[in-house]
Amino acid sequence: MAIDTPRTLIDSNVLLDVLTDDENWADWSTRALSEALDRGAAVISPIIYTEVSVGFERIEDVDAALPRSLFVREELPWAAGFLAGKAFLAYRRRGGEKRSPLPDFYIGAHAAVSGSRLLTRDASRYRTYFPQLRLVHPG
Repeated sequence: MAIDTPRTLIDSNVLLDVLTDDENWADWSTRALSEALDRGAAVISPIIYTEVSVGFERIEDVDAALPRSLFVREELPWAAGFLAGKAFLAYRRRGGEKRSPLPDFYIGAHAAVSGSRLLTRDASRYRTYFPQLRLVHPG
């Protein structure tokens, strides 16, 4: 793919909606994922892979669900780790509960640092802590 090919980081919630045929979100997530794939590169990170893998018994099954022919597997940039830490710290200082998963901050930071759009159905936290992100979300 050319360097200027549009890139979309696919949040695990969208992938899980599709893979589990979620009764509330599968239709929206399937359409949005299809549009992202038509538009350019659909990217996942090790964190997204990890969150999706929880529902599978074998690595081969996860790999079949997230085939390399559809999804670019991209490592997390070091700068994304730094940005995720700062965003998480801001979240905690604003009174955020500890239960909030740091992985969401890594996902947002990865999209921000790489210049990718982020396909998610949970835009509020990303919008708050990564206002520069181009989000694809319901509504």
